[in-house]
Amino acid sequence: MNKLSLIIQREFFAKVRNKSFIVMTFLSPLLFVGMAFLIGYLSNMNKDSLTRIAVYDQMGVLKNHFKSDAHTQYVDLSNLPFKTAKDTASASYEGLLYVPKVDHIQELKEKVEYISEDSPSIEFISKIEEVVDSMLTQENFKASGIDSKKIESAQVTSELQLSKYSGDESLKGLNEIKVAIGGLFGYLIMMFIIIYGNFVMRSVIEEKTNRIIEIVISSVKPFQLMMGKIIGTSLAGILQFLIWAIVGGVLFFMASSYFGMEAGGSAGQVAEAAKQAEQLNSFQSYLLEIQNLPIATLIICFVIYFIGGYFLYSSFYAAIGAAVDSETDSQQFLLPIIMPLMLGVYIGFFTVINDPHGTVATVFSIIPLTSPIVMLMRIPFGVPAWQLILSIVLLFATFMLVVWAAAKIYRVGVLMHGKKPTWKELVKWLKY
Repeated sequence: MNKLSLIIQREFFAKVRNKSFIVMTFLSPLLFVGMAFLIGYLSNMNKDSLTRIAVYDQMGVLKNHFKSDAHTQYVDLSNLPFKTAKDTASASYEGLLYVPKVDHIQELKEKVEYISEDSPSIEFISKIEEVVDSMLTQENFKASGIDSKKIESAQVTSELQLSKYSGDESLKGLNEIKVAIGGLFGYLIMMFIIIYGNFVMRSVIEEKTNRIIEIVISSVKPFQLMMGKIIGTSLAGILQFLIWAIVGGVLFFMASSYFGMEAGGSAGQVAEAAKQAEQLNSFQSYLLEIQNLPIATLIICFVIYFIGGYFLYSSFYAAIGAAVDSETDSQQFLLPIIMPLMLGVYIGFFTVINDPHGTVATVFSIIPLTSPIVMLMRIPFGVPAWQLILSIVLLFATFMLVVWAAAKIYRVGVLMHGKKPTWKELVKWLKY
């Protein structure tokens, strides 16, 4: 046990004292916060930009239907010769909406043309098509002797009210919020496994390549060495994540306060603040629903699945590192490891949101290779205690089994040099 603790200390301090580890630990939050505010700044720049569209309507039936707003301005050039209007639009406008003269107005459904050097967005195309469709529909109503105003007044917009059997009101979009909360925890586990699992593999490959491993295993068992690397690297990763969370939170708070004060005098910001104040009641309702979620259970399970999931996959990474001589050789073995993680993410988002207690979501939340992600997405919806216990027991039982198998591969492969192993050879090592 004393040897294991020494290996853990060595791996931990080797990571945290590394210059690149120190630099990235404090630089990464700065980069993420800076990128977030750069994206926000660029998005606001795009919101303030004005797109000018020229309209050439030879029939005069559509030009009044295009309404300018804060982001798009429609300018009528129908009084100019078409060639002149086209040249003017090419030089001074984003594009030209051309409405040709036709024998029957219904022919316009396939004749309206947008001329521009750049391809328009799908949103812009849909907006134009809606205007044309609306105008042609009104014309059809007139031709059929139907009063369109009566139809509009007769149209009803319904709003489905959601409630629980207890009589309490339920909120729309709550399932999406629950999946997002659980998905965030699951995604953190996946990223931690991929990043720090690779650290374990690289550490083994480096020591194996430098032949240091041959000296080390003369005094410790291969199993102790493998577990020491896994635990030591995980502790260094947890420390880095905690520093990221603290530094990132402080930076976001400072930046938000600064930009909030800076924008306080803007009329647009004041109007936006008033709009947000109107939505405060709705926000508070969602906040109360989030507070009613099993937050304590979610946090406790996050820690449990975090440890179990990382140890399970790190055992695979350590075995791969012992079996190969370089990272290039490891690529053929990494895909089968990453696939269950990716499968867990897709299963979670595409099945849990629609049927959190369905067969697919339930099965994949119990299977050890996907449970750290899928189960965390299901917990906000309420999971039976027996499923939670079964999932955790299977996860750690599988971890012990994989550690036992990985230790066999590690014991043989860590002293192998100059030969690229195959899947068949790995199976043979397991039988030794």
